[in-house]
Amino acid sequence: MKETNANPEQPKVESLYQAILQQQDAEKAQHLSRFFKTGKGEYGEGDKFLGIKVPDVRATVKRCWSSVSFDELETCLTSEYHEMRLAALLTLVQFYKSSQNLGGLQQICINFYLSHIEYVNNWDLVDLSCYELLGNWLLDKDRGILYDMVRKGRTIWEQRIGIVSTMQFVRHGELDDTYALAELFLEKPAPLHDLLQKAVGWLLREAGKRDAHRLKEWLGRRCQTMPRTMLRYAIEKFSEEERKKLMKK
Repeated sequence: MKETNANPEQPKVESLYQAILQQQDAEKAQHLSRFFKTGKGEYGEGDKFLGIKVPDVRATVKRCWSSVSFDELETCLTSEYHEMRLAALLTLVQFYKSSQNLGGLQQICINFYLSHIEYVNNWDLVDLSCYELLGNWLLDKDRGILYDMVRKGRTIWEQRIGIVSTMQFVRHGELDDTYALAELFLEKPAPLHDLLQKAVGWLLREAGKRDAHRLKEWLGRRCQTMPRTMLRYAIEKFSEEERKKLMKK
């Protein structure tokens, strides 16, 4: 009689890096490279794509995140490939949300994020990570780091993290920091980068969903000096009549 194995080998854990890499699609990669403006002189210059859509990256992270180590996370986040960095950031968000701060894991996640901030270097990477991580972490803490990012951020991505992180505050009904940081952007010398204008306008619009009167009052005092794109994003939910009136100013 053939002897059975009393201790069968455990199934092999799937690597996040390999799981992302094997989904590459050259045709889609060309499309994404154009969409994210990777040409010379464009905001995403030099970024490389594998050609994987965000829902597929999310599905892979959902399948693999629980077995990912911080060493592998660093390998993914420092990758030249955009989707690999996105997968790393979504995994870090999952770490943070699932930790319940056991063993100070949330602090570890935030330290990891801030020490690798140079790799959070496109608008989707910023928007899908910063308010879930940094914004959430700062809900009950001093928020000076966001003001430093807006004032002194070395890149438009660091400055964008500063304002977009306040999405978490807005969702908790706290609007003051969004308006205060928007003021800092208005003080910056023109021209303000289009991606920063859009981010500030977006967050103002979100604040307006919580308190429409406050947004209208704030814009009434500043619309004449605001960059046009920022204003257009901020008033997107206004009536047509209100939008025309503010844009004419």
